[in-house]
Amino acid sequence: MEIVKALNEVFWGWLVAGILLGTGLFFTIALGFPQIRDFKKIFSSSAAGVKREKGVISGFGALCAALGSQLGTGSLVGVATALASGGPGAIFWMWMTALLGMPISFSEAVLAQLYRVKNEDGTYRGGPAYYMERGLGSKLLAGAFSVSLIAGIGFAYVMAQSNSITNAFIGVVHIPAWVPGLVLAVIVGAVVFGGLTRVVHFFEVIIPFKAIIYLLLSLWIVIWHLDMFIDVMKLIFTSAFNFESAVGGVAGHTIKEAFRYGVARGLFSNDAGNGTAPTMHASAVVKHPVQQGFTAMFGTFLVTCVICSCTAFVILFTGALDSGTTGILLTEEAFGRGVPYGNLVPFIAMPLFGFTALVADIYYAEVNLRWLLPKLKSVPTIYRVLGCLFIIVGSTIPVVALWEIVDLFSAIMVFINVIALLMLVPKVRRAIADYRAQKEAGIDVPVWDYDAWNREVEEQLVLTKAEQPA
Repeated sequence: MEIVKALNEVFWGWLVAGILLGTGLFFTIALGFPQIRDFKKIFSSSAAGVKREKGVISGFGALCAALGSQLGTGSLVGVATALASGGPGAIFWMWMTALLGMPISFSEAVLAQLYRVKNEDGTYRGGPAYYMERGLGSKLLAGAFSVSLIAGIGFAYVMAQSNSITNAFIGVVHIPAWVPGLVLAVIVGAVVFGGLTRVVHFFEVIIPFKAIIYLLLSLWIVIWHLDMFIDVMKLIFTSAFNFESAVGGVAGHTIKEAFRYGVARGLFSNDAGNGTAPTMHASAVVKHPVQQGFTAMFGTFLVTCVICSCTAFVILFTGALDSGTTGILLTEEAFGRGVPYGNLVPFIAMPLFGFTALVADIYYAEVNLRWLLPKLKSVPTIYRVLGCLFIIVGSTIPVVALWEIVDLFSAIMVFINVIALLMLVPKVRRAIADYRAQKEAGIDVPVWDYDAWNREVEEQLVLTKAEQPA
């Protein structure tokens, strides 16, 4: 385990952040600054996908399902940790991470749409393993990514997340840990055993609900302290470029600390580049893959620039950053200062945010298991059972080491996924060029010929196999 910790120090110190920020800058330029040029479209595309059709996963539904994982505990704990460790300037670098992460999320969703496959029930599945195999003809990359996701997300993260949710309960209600673990497993099982359609429809209800409630409570506190807004914004920007460390207080952080923790927590909050969210975006039935790309960008913007900013503003406006606490305790302190009994907001939100992440992550692992074992038709059922068992076991055992495993495999996922994204950038550029050309021709809703594209993909796969040595 010491080796794992040492590797994580290297990966999550600067390496992963540098790779993802560099990739984000590359895609920003290569795609013509979509997060700026097409900013209005990220809202219209998300709104256009709200309409639900029977048996069809809408673009909005896929977005909500992806947000199930993205709107996790990082929105509560990650922001507080970034502020405590990097100071107010960390929030500026979180915003920059989101800005550069948006074209990465866009590319992931577009590729997930282009290289997905159809399920027996008419729905779709896809993600990095699928665009690595079908787009690059590389089963090696696809296999390495799938194994990393299953080990890091489908096993370690599920157990660790279950433990965090359980501890939130038993810290208040003194009952055996396995009791809330069992209840959690039953509720998660009721969702995931309904298949993809039930998972998505569940998220369509729960995600807007939890996001709106959290936003309203946060904005209530912000409005009451609105006279501090200009001062807080000045503090954020000046702290982001502070080269000299002051003694104590919130100003006692340099640009190095602000950058490191802001970027790391920003990446943790929105999942851009780690290859999880495109698994959900692949399931959406939309007219054009670029439409879902815009929707994916909206998810990154919402999580980091809106939800995480609300948490940050509550902490800074209430002065809770001087309390000396960090993590969820800092968030609880801030809400407690902001409104009566406000400390209960993070307490209630933690299990809810963690629960939706559990459902999403079990689905991610299931999709990648289906890629690894395509001939084993019982894979979904077997893993859903195992996933629920992992939840129960995780609730009863110490899982500190599991978080190290999650970080290690998450870093590996980023490395593999970035390689594929960079190699497939011509396909993303082709899709966005087609979308923009149709728009310029006066077509209000551009349409992609998925049938012709799929034939092209299959023909390329045949050629790739023929060129491989026997």
